[in-house]
Amino acid sequence: MQGRATPPASMETPVDPNASFERYGWTPSLETTFRPYRDAGLQPGRVTIVNRGSWAVRLAGADPVAGGPDTGCLDASDLDAADLDAADLDAALSGRFRHEASAPDAFPAVGDWVALEVRPDGATIHAVLPRTSRFARKAPGKVPDDQVVAANVDTVFLVNGLDRDFSPRRLERYLALARASGADPVIVLTKADLCDDLPGRCAVAGALDPDVAVHAVSALARTGLEALEPYLPPGRTVALLGSSGVGKSTLINALLGYERQAVREVRSGDGRGRHTTMRRELIELPGGALVIDTPGLREVGLWEAEGGVDDVFAEVAELARSCRFGDCRHEDEPGCAVALALRDGTLTSARLGSYRKLLRELAALEQRRSPGSRAEERRRGRSYRQRTKEIQAAGKGNLGPGWRPSRSVDHEED
Repeated sequence: MQGRATPPASMETPVDPNASFERYGWTPSLETTFRPYRDAGLQPGRVTIVNRGSWAVRLAGADPVAGGPDTGCLDASDLDAADLDAADLDAALSGRFRHEASAPDAFPAVGDWVALEVRPDGATIHAVLPRTSRFARKAPGKVPDDQVVAANVDTVFLVNGLDRDFSPRRLERYLALARASGADPVIVLTKADLCDDLPGRCAVAGALDPDVAVHAVSALARTGLEALEPYLPPGRTVALLGSSGVGKSTLINALLGYERQAVREVRSGDGRGRHTTMRRELIELPGGALVIDTPGLREVGLWEAEGGVDDVFAEVAELARSCRFGDCRHEDEPGCAVALALRDGTLTSARLGSYRKLLRELAALEQRRSPGSRAEERRRGRSYRQRTKEIQAAGKGNLGPGWRPSRSVDHEED
């Protein structure tokens, strides 16, 4: 089902969609940015797979490669030769890159363009080119750092199932993330064959952001897929974002025309999904578009959606600017335009409640990200490890069965 919006134009037209590397999204501006690296003898590549610290990189014009020996990067249990495309190299990070990386978000992600040193026995990543867009989540551990899960995405399909997992509130979160990422959002409602009120559900999704198109599809029945074709021209990168069980892998299989991605049934008890995709990878579709499949996100955190919330809740933000006081909390203050809209019915309490909740999450996140908060997390982690060493040094290493650290002491995860 077509929404009110039309498919967005490409961020930048590739140099030649039929050429060996432009088909992966290489553009004249990227060539200009890469020139200093090329002068230094490095080659450009695009990250196609990230799996537990392993990287596979697509190299333009490379001879067929299925993982060079002894690269020190990919273990057979992580990524074997069958996983690599003919032009993929298994790559390791240079020591200098690791040393200078300031945070997890500096490491290569799927979709990143990188500068490579290519050798007969493998390749080394020396730099990541500036990103045009990025999707990030909280990195593992107590310290709130970013972990980029997809980069240089042109369009993002926000996937939500039309079964028991349909959630407008979750779509609002995804829309905020997409608006802040730099990619163009499109809402894709899957499992249309299981929905008894398709027009109604599409209307609910479309009302969340009138500028975003909504399409209902059934990957299994292969209906509605033609509506997605305008978003999938050669050289364009599309990411699928959605929780487990919404049908992302099934949709990719339908777009590919064969069963490439593993799929599993949702749990019968509550309709919740099971994780199927366990790694992030870049997949080329028959028509030349590139799709990034990401593991399902059980929890959607607004990790970097500061600029996206006001875009998604544009009507609330516009009302707030009309309030008498600049610091209005939109509760019982005089001259509150938001409260007036609630009373006359132009704004629903559910919509305002979602807006307030997301703003509270962002405020809490900003507080955790402050330098003082991060220093305290690291200090607590050191205190915990130091106390453990003191106990062991005192000959009390056997702490007895069931011993656990005190809940009053927070510590970093490895």
